[in-house]
Amino acid sequence: MASVLQFSNVSVVRDGNEILSSVNWTVDDSERWVILGPNGAGKTTLLQLAAAQAHPTSGTVGVLDAALGKTDVFELRPRIGFASTALARRVPRDELVIDVVLTAAYSVTGRWNERYDEIDVRRAQRVLEQWKLSTLENRRFGDLSDGEQKRVQIARSVMTDPELLLLDEPAASLDLGSREELLQLLGGFASAPSSPAIVMVTHHVEEIPPGFTHALLLADGAIQSAGTLDEVITAENLSAAFGLTLVVTADNGRFTARAA
Repeated sequence: MASVLQFSNVSVVRDGNEILSSVNWTVDDSERWVILGPNGAGKTTLLQLAAAQAHPTSGTVGVLDAALGKTDVFELRPRIGFASTALARRVPRDELVIDVVLTAAYSVTGRWNERYDEIDVRRAQRVLEQWKLSTLENRRFGDLSDGEQKRVQIARSVMTDPELLLLDEPAASLDLGSREELLQLLGGFASAPSSPAIVMVTHHVEEIPPGFTHALLLADGAIQSAGTLDEVITAENLSAAFGLTLVVTADNGRFTARAA
């Protein structure tokens, strides 16, 4: 197994506040990680570092064998698939779904004068089919439901066959049906041997897709626990991180948590 992420004693300080503190973490190419923790724990900041969208204040971050601060991030970023609400806000509302996915080839969020080969178009159509979006190919992105927009974001993030896939709360704000449909698709993708390493941020254990292998639990900018899902997603660990006594249950790779 090869490592795709290596965090060594990483800290991030902004406006005098320590967002991340002495984080040590490694992700191998065959692993699928979920990052959990309360609001303000540092989850999104951790993902921004992994996406080469931010730099640490101290420590070293290795992404796909490149050290942040010692590499051209504009060459590195196309190798990383990244789906987030912040990125989705930059997509023009009248952009066609096929173009939202297709423009990932140039790392832009609105089609302009760039030209695409037929192989790019066919690739985008295959990705849309994979994420059950073929019927929406010529719909406007802004007219889609939240669940459809989330799937389009993920389809865009895998368009370029990334070596690392990062997902920031892909199931947030979805209704039950949309969430379960998305998690089913993510679980199938995560279980495929050809898929890249995946790191996903979420607030809820119910949103961990089947096929994911590891979890990292953050609280107050520090790692509270990291390892396999069964090691980390326990009542003891979650209760300590969220400051509330919780009951955690597991059933066929899915988890639930509630107050005791």
